[in-house]
Amino acid sequence: MSTLTEAPPPLAPEAPDPEPPKRRGRFTPYWLLLPGILWLVVFFALPMIYQASTSVQTGSLEEGYKVTWHFATYWDALSAYWPQFVRSVLYAGTATILCLLLGYPLAYLIAFRAGRWRNLIMILVIAPFFTSFLIRTLAWKTILADGGPVVGALNTLHVLDVTNWLGMTAGDRVLATPLAVVCGLTYNFLPFMILPLYTSLERIDGRLHEAAGDLYARPSTTFRKVTFPLSMPGVVSGTLLTFIPAAGDYVNADLLGSTDTRMVGNVIQTQFLRVLDYPTAAALSFILMAAILLMVTLYIRRSGTEDLV
Repeated sequence: MSTLTEAPPPLAPEAPDPEPPKRRGRFTPYWLLLPGILWLVVFFALPMIYQASTSVQTGSLEEGYKVTWHFATYWDALSAYWPQFVRSVLYAGTATILCLLLGYPLAYLIAFRAGRWRNLIMILVIAPFFTSFLIRTLAWKTILADGGPVVGALNTLHVLDVTNWLGMTAGDRVLATPLAVVCGLTYNFLPFMILPLYTSLERIDGRLHEAAGDLYARPSTTFRKVTFPLSMPGVVSGTLLTFIPAAGDYVNADLLGSTDTRMVGNVIQTQFLRVLDYPTAAALSFILMAAILLMVTLYIRRSGTEDLV
């Protein structure tokens, strides 16, 4: 006997794949970025291009300036004002170190020990922002006034003897000295150090400290091996936010210093607004920007972290 099997019905032809749905709104992110890009172009890129062209011009305000590609302006400006560049880096670097030494313990306190007082301390940290930069700097003229309580206390503690030996003060006077300028820079930019440090420290998982304690690590070892390495993004961000504006600042040196404490920002302001030598002022600005960019690049690579707060 033979078994007859029915042939399977013919397969229906497969329907063609439907067209993929069109992605609606795929250009929406670009439209959202457009206002920010236009802002950067109009208020950053175009002024930079204009200043770059100004730095290679020759002429005078009466005759007018023309682009002659006079790159010697850069060398002339650097050779004439290199002491102000060095002074700016020294003052800004000193203020940055002081901000780190003062700001790290306070940020650590806010992150791990403040408890219910955290919000109040944070308000006190940002309270200087409620007044203008100029008023805050002028207040230091009263604080460091000759014959005032601060100068009297420094004399009593013989601190001025040390600062005189370091060349930061002159005699019993603090105003119009490098110490006054550094104090102003430290005070004005200290919040820029504390806030990134606090943000970085707050992200640290407390269980890591508990694990270090379970492994019989001393508090100093825990800080050196756990806390500080994990807070490095905040350290890098805080030092950059402090050093960069401090290096180009001119208000503190103008109000708290003297002609012997002028920074490169004071020179640029004088060249732009008083001497009216626009090519030299523009060249100084670009030299300062290039120097800061180089130092920042080397610093970030040396710090070994790419994660900035």
